[in-house]
Amino acid sequence: MNAIFDPGRNCWRVENASRAAVLVDGENYFRAVRRSMAEAKDRIILVGWDFDARIEMHDTRGEPEGPLEIGKFIDWLVSRNPDLHVYILRWDTGAIKALFRGRTLFTIMRWFFHPRIHLKLDAMHPAGAANHHKIVVIDSDTAFCGGIDLTENRWDTRTHEEDQPYRCQPGDEDSGPWHDASMIVQGDIASALADFAVDRWDIAGGKPVHASSSRHDCWPSYLEPDFSGVDVAIARTRPEVDDLEQVAEVEELYLDMIASARDTIYAESQYFASRKLAIAIQKKLAEEDGPEIVIVNPVSAEGWLESEMMDTTRARLIKALQDRDIHDRLRFYHPVNEAGSAIYVHAKILIIDDRMIRIGSSNLNNRSFGFDTECDLAIDAGAEDDFAARRTIAGIRNGLLAEHLDTPVGQIDRRMKETGSLIQTIQLSRKSGRTFRDYQFPDLNALEDWFGEHDVFNPERPDDEFAKLDLPR
Repeated sequence: MNAIFDPGRNCWRVENASRAAVLVDGENYFRAVRRSMAEAKDRIILVGWDFDARIEMHDTRGEPEGPLEIGKFIDWLVSRNPDLHVYILRWDTGAIKALFRGRTLFTIMRWFFHPRIHLKLDAMHPAGAANHHKIVVIDSDTAFCGGIDLTENRWDTRTHEEDQPYRCQPGDEDSGPWHDASMIVQGDIASALADFAVDRWDIAGGKPVHASSSRHDCWPSYLEPDFSGVDVAIARTRPEVDDLEQVAEVEELYLDMIASARDTIYAESQYFASRKLAIAIQKKLAEEDGPEIVIVNPVSAEGWLESEMMDTTRARLIKALQDRDIHDRLRFYHPVNEAGSAIYVHAKILIIDDRMIRIGSSNLNNRSFGFDTECDLAIDAGAEDDFAARRTIAGIRNGLLAEHLDTPVGQIDRRMKETGSLIQTIQLSRKSGRTFRDYQFPDLNALEDWFGEHDVFNPERPDDEFAKLDLPR
């Protein structure tokens, strides 16, 4: 079976990962980032939507080495290694409000004069668009790419307790349970992400980045890889701006992955607001022996104005899909914790059958398909009939279900084998406490209707032929 990846169309490059692992939720991510950054020999590059030097990277397994605050941790790293350079590239518009976060302005001023800490704001995007990447590259050896930013409100454990003091930082306010994911990779794919990060730094107008040829092992010593010797694709979104051509690999890969599904489509996303994606799903629902489709979203989008628009768009798309779900193979769920509080889903995960897994920064909306800059990683275990990788992908999906349903992963495995059904496995595992709740349609008033029609926060691309069309019946 040939891999689904087509460099130049639905991905940028396909490179081998000597090791790769999926990091679910903030504690696991920050633990791995800390350990990897501590091993850096000559260069760390951070490229992202946000960066908050005040956040504390707690670890419930024990007190980690070095300061807890990421800003002080970076100071500590460069002070003990005179050869280390740190590059921080972040979205320019989002940086404005960040200046007024506690001691942030003083930290920036101090770093501005530091010879080996380099700051740059990324303004190379259309008005209203964002640098939405979440990338950390250590030397040319190890890299992180996914949905987790080095900022506030991202730290949480996989149990998502109601009362979690480590989540109350950098202030005393608990933003609530938060679900997220990223991927760590090592080898040629990490070197490719280093090329990507340097290129983005150059596009943003930064001074030349110090070269790094180091392949010193920066993989966290405690972390067992999920995959070894596997090919990984990098898919990007880059809007057209100045002399930069548009790149729409993220969207193309989503459509190709969905079209290839045979048994199951499992997705976690902050949004569901793309008509083109909904049409691709509708086509699978129309198939006589098509896949079961499960999409996990937060109850509501973050922020009042964003919620008004995105939730309305989601409601309309879901209703259109449910009307066409003639084989009863579609489910939308929201996760809640033991106390019944909604868990905010910020993860961007797509798992097709037990063959493909994709984790990155892109959401299931038009912004991610053509307006913001994005970067995703994907593995196709069917390309070489890699049965070990297939078992791993199924295990990651079942592990996510076990987390959301507060059920041992072994029980999820058994129910999947017994029923042969993703939806039946979920239904049999639902109970009180931490669980999935069914999607509930909001009441649509005149204001919500207006936002839904205008799509202020979800701009349609001019070349989107489906933008103004209803879903086909």
